[in-house]
Amino acid sequence: MEAIDPAYGTGTLLLIAAGAVALLLFLIIKVKLHAFVALVLVSLLTALAAGIPVGDVPDALAFGFSNTLGSVALLVGFGVMIGRLLEITGGAQVLADTLINRFGEKRAPFALGAAALLFGFPIFFDAGLVVFLPIIMTVARRFGGSLLLFAFPAAGAFAAMHALVPPHPGPVAAAELLGANIGLTLIVGVPVAIASWYVGAFLVSQVIGRRVYVDIPTTLFGELNDGRGDADGGSGTAGGGATTATRTTPSFITVLGVLLLPFVLISFNTVLNTLMTAGVIEEDATWAEYLMILGNTSVALLITVLVATLVLGLRGRSMATVSDILDKSLGPICAIILITGAGGMFGGVLRLSGIGDALSGSLSNLGMSLILQAFIISTLLRVAQGSATVALTTTAGLLSAAVATADLSNLQLTAMVMAIAAGATVLSHVNDSGFWLVSRFFNMDVKTTLKTWTVMETTLGLSAFAISLGLWALA
Repeated sequence: MEAIDPAYGTGTLLLIAAGAVALLLFLIIKVKLHAFVALVLVSLLTALAAGIPVGDVPDALAFGFSNTLGSVALLVGFGVMIGRLLEITGGAQVLADTLINRFGEKRAPFALGAAALLFGFPIFFDAGLVVFLPIIMTVARRFGGSLLLFAFPAAGAFAAMHALVPPHPGPVAAAELLGANIGLTLIVGVPVAIASWYVGAFLVSQVIGRRVYVDIPTTLFGELNDGRGDADGGSGTAGGGATTATRTTPSFITVLGVLLLPFVLISFNTVLNTLMTAGVIEEDATWAEYLMILGNTSVALLITVLVATLVLGLRGRSMATVSDILDKSLGPICAIILITGAGGMFGGVLRLSGIGDALSGSLSNLGMSLILQAFIISTLLRVAQGSATVALTTTAGLLSAAVATADLSNLQLTAMVMAIAAGATVLSHVNDSGFWLVSRFFNMDVKTTLKTWTVMETTLGLSAFAISLGLWALA
């Protein structure tokens, strides 16, 4: 669905957007209305207030909701299945113990973040986070303290890689629109992501985690399983028989292989797509298309669920028992998926109302340096409509003409991409579906999520922007 011609001027549309966010926060925080109901209600009122024709309102609501569910529901569903199998078989405990033994107990949060940086190279933020959840929970339960001490380093790592590093779609699209070299953007993006993660996410998360206590939720994966007992609540038999089954804890190599499988498969899609875009591989190459299908995130996670069922779930269990485990894992995520979809609905309504276009049009001639324009415009678009990818691509498209006439060096073009990505990262709030994903996964209310996740995303983006300014000055 395309954006509707704005019914009002930029100032009026921005006031409507600000009022919608304020109303949503009031309903959720003060009135205590359920987040899903509040998001749908405010989305409806915003669509009407912004001048979207009444006949188009249902389609406008469905646009953001269906698009978000299409990308999130399968990822979260398959991801939580993998997570449950890792948790219930003791695989998460094995991986957590190995990380802790290698890095030491005091460096457990850093170890989680470092592992997430590696796995976040080809995997999208939401998919990576949901697969890592049981490992995060296992480490947090072992050492105690606020969940944020362990969860935010990993979540921040996935966010940094997703925003700053090709072959993720945002930085790739921005590089193409600005004429930046994708290879150089990758080479520069990796150290920028690592440095901005360490300063803006890891160090900040340790401060936040000591000030804000968040208990470890048991909704998704239940209580801690050490891999020695019947975590599925069964009688100790495989399929209900009379003979007690022997259930051994999987080896570290087996667990690592399960986690690396989606990493490798998704790499087929993202890397090959980047090579096709760069012209290295022909677009109609059949072998590449087959590998890209295997690397589609949903297909890759489906394959991983099947492999995890075989190598983890069926260790002393019947297929019927494993199916029951997987079935029970899906129940707790229904609310997460619906609320995340409703968050996408709210952001979609804001985009379709023309708020983003009106804002970007009014900011096209700010009379300041290009890199500062890039960050400011991307930040305002991120705040106005929620989607980081939309903010990235819109800002890059808006500045592409000015960049083409500015005779910038390759490093300056890459710095522009980093600055736009930095602006698209800051100030994640209630119109961002990722905000609701984090809020629900970590069982935080809206106020707590704003005080923690929004703050950390902002410091992450500011750190990346500071580095991009340094690159701009060096070029």
